[in-house]
Amino acid sequence: MTVVVKNKQPLVVPTAARRLAGFKSGQELEVKASGGVITIVRRLSPDEQQDERDIRDPKIRMAIRKSHEEFLAGKTRPAEQLLAELKLTKSKNQARASKK
Repeated sequence: MTVVVKNKQPLVVPTAARRLAGFKSGQELEVKASGGVITIVRRLSPDEQQDERDIRDPKIRMAIRKSHEEFLAGKTRPAEQLLAELKLTKSKNQARASKK
C-alpha cells in the first residue's frame, strides 16, 4: 500500500491496513519513528506491560521453562497442593521481611 505525504495534512493509515493490523476504533496506539521507519503498535495495558517485563526476567523464564517441562512429562499436582505451596512461600517471605 502506498500513501502520499502532503504538507499540513495528517498521515492517514488506510482502512485496509488498520483492518489487517486488527486496530479498532478508539483503541490507543503507540507510534515510534526511527531511521525512516514509522512503527504503529497497540498500546499495552499496565498488566500487559508488567507481563512483558516479567517474561524478560531470567528467573521467571527458568521457572516457566521448568514448569512446562514438568507438564510435558506428566508431573502435575492438584490445585489445592499448589495453593498450599504458594501460601507457605508467601508466609515465609513475609516472615523474612518482618525480620529486616
